[in-house]
Amino acid sequence: MKQHHYEIQVAWTGNQGQGTRTYTTYKRDYTITAPGKPQVFASSDPAFRGDPARYNPEDLLVASLSACHMLSYLHLCAVNKIVVTEYQDNARGVMNERPDGSAAFSEVTLHPHVTISEDSDEAKALSLHEQAHHLCFIANSVNFPVKNVAQISVEAPR
Repeated sequence: MKQHHYEIQVAWTGNQGQGTRTYTTYKRDYTITAPGKPQVFASSDPAFRGDPARYNPEDLLVASLSACHMLSYLHLCAVNKIVVTEYQDNARGVMNERPDGSAAFSEVTLHPHVTISEDSDEAKALSLHEQAHHLCFIANSVNFPVKNVAQISVEAPR
């Protein structure tokens, strides 16, 4: 079996001088780095005392699902002679907090809006979303439903 390995460094940057002495004396800020890539400034969700100006793990999970689907879909379009000229997704995730303080995602819904060239097959373009979902590495790794509500637009003739 072919394997792929990923190495990411996460470093907490929220020590304000007292460490985690109390629940309110530290920030939830951290950085994500990998060799040769720009640094990502992240925090926890604002509901959990995080910085709303930074990405949080929940944002990044939804973004990973959206990006993985998009990349799988673009690949399938290329090999099926569907010319995509624009792709935008307004992905939404739902996470439910439990009484004991734990939480879990119950679903993520992708809302890709894809524009294709006028000589591309619109029905085929729409149907490829199902196959892209099947190929998505991230969707295959989560234990909650990832739904897809795709919309296809055809470019106007020039």
